[in-house]
Amino acid sequence: MSDFLSISPEPLDVGTISSLVSHETCGAISLFVGTTRNNFEGKNVQSLEYEAYEPMAKKELKNICMEMRSLWKDIVNIAIYHRLGLVPPKEASVVIAISSPHRQSSLDAVSYAIEHLKQKVPIWKKELYSDGDSDWKENKECQWVK
Repeated sequence: MSDFLSISPEPLDVGTISSLVSHETCGAISLFVGTTRNNFEGKNVQSLEYEAYEPMAKKELKNICMEMRSLWKDIVNIAIYHRLGLVPPKEASVVIAISSPHRQSSLDAVSYAIEHLKQKVPIWKKELYSDGDSDWKENKECQWVK
C-alpha cells in the first residue's frame, strides 16, 4: 500500500499516474482528471493559474489518504497529483487515481478525495481571460472561506 503525492508545475501524465497505483491484487483503478476548460460564465478562459502553500498542502493530502484508508480498508494504492502554475485548456490540473480489488471502493474513494481536496487543501486558482482580465476563484467547498 502506497500513497503517491505530488504538487508540481510539471504537466500531469494520466497514464503514468494510473500505472503508479496498479497492483496485481486489484481489479479496479478509478480515476478523476480535472482539466482546464476554455470558458466560464460566458468568458473565454485562456488558462488557469494555480498557487499553493506547499508544506500545508502536502500535509493535508496525506491526511486525506489516511482518512480514505480508514473508511475503505481495501483500497491499495492512492495517487493525488496537482499541478501548479499556468494550465492551458484541455490539460490536467489534478489527477486522482485509486486502486482496489473491486470497483466500488475505488470509485467512492476518488469522489471523497476530490471533494476533500477542494475543502481542505490550500491550493488557489486564478482564471486568466482572453480579454486580459483575471479573477481568483474560491472553491465553494472550501472550509476556511466564510
